[in-house]
Amino acid sequence: QGQLVESGGGLVQPGGSLRLSCAASGFRLQSFSIGWFRQVPGKEREKVSCIGTSDGKIYYADSVKGRFTISRDNANSMWYLQMNNLKPEDTAVYYCATYDPICRSMIIEGGQGTRVTVSS
Repeated sequence: QGQLVESGGGLVQPGGSLRLSCAASGFRLQSFSIGWFRQVPGKEREKVSCIGTSDGKIYYADSVKGRFTISRDNANSMWYLQMNNLKPEDTAVYYCATYDPICRSMIIEGGQGTRVTVSS
């Protein structure tokens, strides 16, 4: 059974940066697309970014394009979300997840998530 553990969240001022990390265990990471989604209470879950295994394409939500960068380190079963120029609307709990080869369906969902708060 695969397990994902997120870290790196925190409180940051608008315009600041954070780097989220996801540690995977219990499965072969190379076989999966990987990504991030975020959740705000009372709102729908939003897929933030994903790297597809079928073609290597990277997806970003329009709301984060140009500010967030996703990366993966298969050798260490980790992936990351570098978040720059953070805005108050980025405040959410962020979860990592694995997806099918075209980043359409979630396969393994992150655990407790990591909270990001953007506020002055």
